[in-house]
Amino acid sequence: MSVLLPIKGEKEPFTLNPSKIIALGLNYRDHVKESVFLNSRNLPPDPPSEPILFAKTPNVLIGNGKTIVIPGFIRRDYNFTDIRIDYEAELAVVIGKHCSRVKRDEALTYVLGYTCMNDVSMRNFQTTDKSGWFRGKSLDTFGPVGPVIIPSNVIPDPQNLQIKCRLNGETVQDSHTSNMIFSVEETIEFISRQISLERGDIIMTGTPSGVGRLKHGDIVEVEIEKIGTLTNNVIEEP
Repeated sequence: MSVLLPIKGEKEPFTLNPSKIIALGLNYRDHVKESVFLNSRNLPPDPPSEPILFAKTPNVLIGNGKTIVIPGFIRRDYNFTDIRIDYEAELAVVIGKHCSRVKRDEALTYVLGYTCMNDVSMRNFQTTDKSGWFRGKSLDTFGPVGPVIIPSNVIPDPQNLQIKCRLNGETVQDSHTSNMIFSVEETIEFISRQISLERGDIIMTGTPSGVGRLKHGDIVEVEIEKIGTLTNNVIEEP
């Protein structure tokens, strides 16, 4: 799945068509604490000693103004007593060129730019699938992105950005990227030491506390300072 995103200062939009989307789990200290009740995989309540990585598949991508779809098969085919699908506001890093085994002090030179993402998560699958988080993070439409890519030279310090999420106009997440456990530089260094990154690949840098559920009819907004606001509506299939 690809999404066309404007790049600030450029005439032509960028076709965001990543070969991979790599996300960080538990990268804000306050979210580590609240995550204890969101999972059943016995994750420790302490901050991780190295980045926790998981994948979202490119089929999740949708643009600003598009619809997050809760699949109807979940209610039809499963006997979950409480279906829980959550929003997660995140800063997304778009890689600008091939990189492998990048040193931390050079990491930001490989960044094309930054944008907003919503790591929509199906908690029932995430907490019960024996294979881990893969399926619960990768349902169609579960990766809204946008509204624009801001070039890395416009945001020289990605650790100095306010990040918020609003649900139906009410602020539900309000934090700052300085609260990340692992910085963007550290994360690129860590990932590229093990997995080569290509132009257009996306790194999702984790979400702060305040995650909560989405339901049919909701409007969810992810706002990041200097980038803008990503807005999506939610429907549940019959």
